[in-house]
Amino acid sequence: MKTHSFICLLFLLFSLALTVVPAEAHFGMVIPSKPTVMETADSDLSVEVKFWHPFENKGMNLVKPKSFKVYANGSPSEAINSLKEDKLDGFVIWRLPYKVAKPGLYAFVLEPQPYWEPEEDKFIIHYSKALVDAYGDDSGWNEPLGLKTEIVPLTKPGGQYAGNVFSGQVLLDSKPVPGCEVEVEWYPGPDKKGQAPYESMITQVVLTDVNGIFHYSPPASGWWGFAALNEADYKIAQEGQEKSVELGAVLWVYFHQFMPAVNQK
Repeated sequence: MKTHSFICLLFLLFSLALTVVPAEAHFGMVIPSKPTVMETADSDLSVEVKFWHPFENKGMNLVKPKSFKVYANGSPSEAINSLKEDKLDGFVIWRLPYKVAKPGLYAFVLEPQPYWEPEEDKFIIHYSKALVDAYGDDSGWNEPLGLKTEIVPLTKPGGQYAGNVFSGQVLLDSKPVPGCEVEVEWYPGPDKKGQAPYESMITQVVLTDVNGIFHYSPPASGWWGFAALNEADYKIAQEGQEKSVELGAVLWVYFHQFMPAVNQK
């Protein structure tokens, strides 16, 4: 009897341990090789496209996206056939070679195929974008692109220092989303992994106000991802059952390190 009770207790403790393990955040990632282009010599970009756990730099396979568009000064063009399949840490990712020929603001936008996540019993679709300003022209940085869901910057993304307060507005079907949960993660860069005192601090979370607006101040330089999560008003069949769909509006913003002053003479 004692042995049976002990085994039951161990099973209960193991079950409870499983329930408190935090779920790793998924992010659609669109990472240009440069956040700003100022010289012709820097005009050849490589845009890395992947489905990832950014802070931990842990990979997931990304099947060929449904769409990958480049918006040049607000005008979209489909670039899906220019994506090149690649492997990173054994996982399928994609790269887009792109030459920035003219001044203006360039938005790189990923629309993936629905991703089935069995652990969460739902599909995930992250509409992910990154902005690159070129040759001193960043007009239109606060204009929505008309995506199914998106984060519209309210702070100019092309001129951010680490520690600045960044603001954005979450839109779903072009309407603000109040009380929306926005996950925030830092991407430490290639071959690096972030360090956090607790697992609960890997993914930061903020909520939007009544106007769908949120604020966040990144503590370090580098690429930061903001993912606003909402449930779609439709479902997708999985093995004969209708499953919920998580729609993510993801925005990647680069925050520069503030440089100290230097003597003029």
